[in-house]
Amino acid sequence: MRPLQEDPRPRGGPLIPIARPNFDEEEQKAVLDVLDSGMLAQGARVKAFEDAFAAYVGRTHGIAVCNGTAALHLALLAHGIGKGHEVIVPPLTFFASAATVLHAGARVRFADIEEDTYTLDPEKLKRALTTKTKAVMPVHLFGQTATMDPILELAAERDLLVLEDACQAHGAEYKGRKAGALGPTACFSFYPTKNMTTTEGGMIVTDDDGVAEKCRMLRDQGQSAKYVHDLVGFNLRMTEVCAAIGLVQLRKLDGFVRRRRETAHVLTERLADVRGLVLPVERPDRGHAFYQYVVRATPKFPLPRDDLVKALTDGGIGSRSGYPMPLYAQKALAGQKHRRCRIAEKVIPQLFELPVHPLVSDADREAIAAAVHAAARKSI
Repeated sequence: MRPLQEDPRPRGGPLIPIARPNFDEEEQKAVLDVLDSGMLAQGARVKAFEDAFAAYVGRTHGIAVCNGTAALHLALLAHGIGKGHEVIVPPLTFFASAATVLHAGARVRFADIEEDTYTLDPEKLKRALTTKTKAVMPVHLFGQTATMDPILELAAERDLLVLEDACQAHGAEYKGRKAGALGPTACFSFYPTKNMTTTEGGMIVTDDDGVAEKCRMLRDQGQSAKYVHDLVGFNLRMTEVCAAIGLVQLRKLDGFVRRRRETAHVLTERLADVRGLVLPVERPDRGHAFYQYVVRATPKFPLPRDDLVKALTDGGIGSRSGYPMPLYAQKALAGQKHRRCRIAEKVIPQLFELPVHPLVSDADREAIAAAVHAAARKSI
């Protein structure tokens, strides 16, 4: 068996990958223990992972599922979101944030983002509300939380559900509270590139006993007991193998986040004098978990964004552009009415990522910064 930390990158690939799972012998042993046990489907390890993750976030209940999309979908259903309702979503996020609203039978509407955090703008949210709005889904994007207090205050005034999409925010904080503990219910993803992974997986966290129980039934064919089906549910359970990996990764999460933050701060320091780049902002009331280190290449930068990404990639620095368009411009959502979100339309063509994962070494940090500086100089 090859060592888990052997470099998996193909020859000719980026010298510093944009993302990379971080496993060692602990995860390997945890998986082998599950295989030796003979219990592979949802069992004791899933329950232990649910309890440990809920405690980490500061919630009463954790409900583990097979991925983050399933978590969002079930949370919406468990809160009664469906036909005739509208849910407000920011236009800069992964497609599942909007798709799960449609899967629940509701309509998705969009409200623009803040230009510095790239998260839902509370003022734009207020303007997007209609009499049919029943829920708001603030997305904690790239590892930083949305501006939650005004969102929560507005939701309380209008009796709206706030469902945190925390799929990119493991370990992030807002005013000393963990992402996932800010609204009534929150959802996480454990995709391989996230701050912690179960290979695939998701988690719903809530303090609401009724919502938790409904989510548990919905993920397991609507069963309240073996072969007793109170609801028409789904098969969206997490496996014991995934949960075993998750328990190990959760113990490492704070260390992973510390390393991401260290690398992000070094990159910000090294790139601060590069004309035309807008570096990630961490507001004073936030604890950015830096799931991604996302930079804007404005028109003042000597190269167009895509040319810069190509130059970095050709030079061995894993880099890529971000989401290609506001969600409402996706073909799959062509039938959805929306208002234009001009900040999102402005910044999206300028965004790109640099490596920030915990396996980025001190030398890698310097190489990344040097490559950006070199690209800027060559284009002058």
